[in-house]
Amino acid sequence: MPVLYLVPTPIADHTIDKVLPEYVISVIHSLKQFVVEDFKAARRFLSKLKHPLEINQLKLMELNEHSKVSDIQSLLPSLLAENTGVLSEAGLPCLADPGSTLVHLAHENNIKVIPLTGPSSIFMALISSGLNGQSFSFAGYLPVKRNERQARLRVLEKRSAVEKQTQIFIETPYRNMLLLEDILYCCKSDTMLTIAAGITGVDEYILTQSIKMWKAGVPDLKKRPTVFLLQA
Repeated sequence: MPVLYLVPTPIADHTIDKVLPEYVISVIHSLKQFVVEDFKAARRFLSKLKHPLEINQLKLMELNEHSKVSDIQSLLPSLLAENTGVLSEAGLPCLADPGSTLVHLAHENNIKVIPLTGPSSIFMALISSGLNGQSFSFAGYLPVKRNERQARLRVLEKRSAVEKQTQIFIETPYRNMLLLEDILYCCKSDTMLTIAAGITGVDEYILTQSIKMWKAGVPDLKKRPTVFLLQA
């Protein structure tokens, strides 16, 4: 039975030895083909991992947010032919990243799916936040338009209060500060906010405070991968 491995990748530079177990590295070294979110990032990662084969000897197939269902279906013969790894640009595949449709295809075609251990900024942010880890919800990316984003934040804060639930969301790094401005504008002063930026990196920053306290000063999050967590 062929296997589809869900392969974690580092979420910060120069952290392979820190975040990937030896077993995971050995599995990656055994694979000859990968479905990847980004060709350049995948080649860089596999080179740093010192894959025993030359990069041009590996079969890399693309799957990203622009891939159509027909594109994903066309990967099936390769998946049935031999074991395959799925690589997102950073972190775990299928979690705030493409890949779930491919995994569903694998389940439909008797391809064994094996998730490998590795870093997830979303879950690492949650466990280090001090907020509710028993009940939480991941909202993904919030709307780009400011009025829609603010409306969504109010909904998430209300849901957190009613369900006693941590709300987790992310943003494209260059829009982090705009999102943070909206959080401070929309949310109640006693709502707790965790900002978790650059997780596992040398500039890692994780802090939980009330909205009132954050208004006294915020970190510079421009171009820094960041996870936001709210608990009302």
